Amino acid sequence: MALKIAVAGFRHGHIYTIYQLAKERSDIEIVAACEEDEASRAAAVKTGLVTITHDNFEEMLTGTDCDVVAIGDYYGRRGWLAIQALTAGRHVLSDKPLCTRLEELDRIEELARGKKLKVGCMFSLRGSPPFLTARRIIQEGRLGEIQAISFGGQHPLSLGQRPGWYFEPGKHGGTINDLAIHAFDALPWMTGHHFAMVNAARCWNAFIPQYPHFQDGAQMMLTMDNGGGVLGDVSYFLPSDTGYSLPLYWRMTFFGRLGILETSATAAAVTLYLHGENQPVQVPLEPALPGAYLDAFLRDINGELSPGDLDTAAVIRASRIALIAQKAADYHLREVKLDF
Repeated sequence: MALKIAVAGFRHGHIYTIYQLAKERSDIEIVAACEEDEASRAAAVKTGLVTITHDNFEEMLTGTDCDVVAIGDYYGRRGWLAIQALTAGRHVLSDKPLCTRLEELDRIEELARGKKLKVGCMFSLRGSPPFLTARRIIQEGRLGEIQAISFGGQHPLSLGQRPGWYFEPGKHGGTINDLAIHAFDALPWMTGHHFAMVNAARCWNAFIPQYPHFQDGAQMMLTMDNGGGVLGDVSYFLPSDTGYSLPLYWRMTFFGRLGILETSATAAAVTLYLHGENQPVQVPLEPALPGAYLDAFLRDINGELSPGDLDTAAVIRASRIALIAQKAADYHLREVKLDF
């Protein structure tokens, strides 16, 4: 029997990817789709990609027979939507970030555990060939113990193209929570080490003074559970016209006892600089796994998880780290332990 999914919100383009992946599967049926904002609803219909059935979320939730609610509303509303869906006994699959407040995440975790429901998130780096390849190399031990990681998850801001709600107070929730959450999921998955501390984090308004409350700069320093250090930058600083194609887009460098690994989301190979080798080694990329997060979500629901799969616990943990790091930046906190 196909899993029935209702979609809540089309305020970010990522939800169209989830919608299309679901449409292509024989084990999933999209039974409803809701967009409450009139302009966003008209834009969604205009794409010709989706069929909108509701303009009120609560009516869709109470009047639709569904197993899962997929969430793509503006960031500040996602936590409330997830809580309502879980309260009603539905699993939740969300674009990232899952929510923008720690108290929302606490309630999401409590409901998921108490009702034995699953929470998935669109952590797309897990299906990307460079990072699948890098994970395999690291897990094989070719770098030895990892003691330092640097990642650049900078994005283009594309001012004028991104939804206007990004720049409305209370709707975005912070650049670290928005973007670094990918790294907070991917790095433990790749290395086998968890984050133990947020040493420092900073967000600031750099290039868009017309929106002084929006902090487009975002940097952070963290410690892993083996004592290794992590430095990250997820600022909205890449050029709007070329940003997603640059080698700087999701660029990651791992420093191990036996050598260095570097790659990025746009790389044609994974590059190794190994002790004892005179030349860098170019490792061909593994095939992409489109929708790997969706596959893992379905396995989580069906109790068929494999080691390293993205599951509800991993989604909650990455979300919590992102929210704590964002709070550290917002309130100038230092040496915040991640003891959970």
